[in-house]
Amino acid sequence: MNCPTKIKEIFVLLGMDAIAMVDLKNQYLSVKPEIDAVIQQCILGGAYINGKQVAIFERHLADYTGIKNVIGCGNGTDALKLAIMASDLPKGSKIIIPAFTYIAPIEMACFLGYDVVFCDVDEKDFNVTLEHIKAVFTEDVKAVIIVHLFGQPCKDTDAIYQFCKEKGVVLIEDNSQSLGAEKNIERDSITTTSFYPTKNLGAFGDAGAVLCNDDALANKIRKIASHGQSKKYIHDVVGINSRLDTIQAAILDVKLKHLDEYNLKRRKNATYYLDRLTAIENIVLPEISENHIFHLFTIKVKDGKRDALADFLKQHKIDTVVNYPMVAYQQKAYLQNIQLQNSEALCASSLSIPVYPEISESQLSYICDCIEEFCKTI
Repeated sequence: MNCPTKIKEIFVLLGMDAIAMVDLKNQYLSVKPEIDAVIQQCILGGAYINGKQVAIFERHLADYTGIKNVIGCGNGTDALKLAIMASDLPKGSKIIIPAFTYIAPIEMACFLGYDVVFCDVDEKDFNVTLEHIKAVFTEDVKAVIIVHLFGQPCKDTDAIYQFCKEKGVVLIEDNSQSLGAEKNIERDSITTTSFYPTKNLGAFGDAGAVLCNDDALANKIRKIASHGQSKKYIHDVVGINSRLDTIQAAILDVKLKHLDEYNLKRRKNATYYLDRLTAIENIVLPEISENHIFHLFTIKVKDGKRDALADFLKQHKIDTVVNYPMVAYQQKAYLQNIQLQNSEALCASSLSIPVYPEISESQLSYICDCIEEFCKTI
């Protein structure tokens, strides 16, 4: 499909570069003096592992979320591994995980020797519900992992938490995409998060954290993350080596001060899309709830036209992402002979478009122009 003359003219007039899914360079430039100063302090301090900045950031993130304990670690996948390891699930246990998600919670459950029970998700908001969990729950399920997807917390989280308490089941919340959407969290679940650079709170490399309100559990997680050591060279439990390094902690501490601002800008950009695209019949827009912070703005494209729209936008120098192109149980590594209708439908129709805080209104307008132009032809 050729680029319409009007859109070409707009692109040239605005002097635009290609529009990526994120703009990490400009985000850095907006906080450059603060970032450069703390990196320099870390280098001069020489404590590159377990420097004081790690404990400072952990305390500030605990204050921000309202969750009492924060244990920094190497990345979000390690955070999930630590959460599962600390849960001491019986051998042969099953863990319920949504089929429409990034693979990390699934691979960690399998890596640690547990059986994954896939559940479906809500087709409107992409998240798992209590009804979906109940539909696959059996007595040998000992843990449930829910994923707060695309920046929106699961609306059934409190109900799922109560259900897990009644059943004596561990609840792990993967909050890698929705940090800051919910605060003052009092649940005794285990929360994990990722600070991958493209997240709403992103490091300058890999980083993650586990959060919980239980002091004894927090001490156990911290021990597991440090080779199972209670003190140096004394190994009480089987552990791993997963640390949040000092420089990343210092960078994250700077950016944490701006996280609410970043999230508000994402919501503002999402509102622009909702205003501009709401009348297009071929596009289903995401729901906007009170605490949605739009890690991603994910639309659904009707009639099997998702890939065609993605190609059209690529031709017009607009990046998009398909989250996720295949349900987990269709992946070779995790193959199961099941069918979950909503998850499969979302894999075939979902498309994420740029919504990052630094995007300009002219860029948002151009993206909407392109989507409108494409939809006129189908």
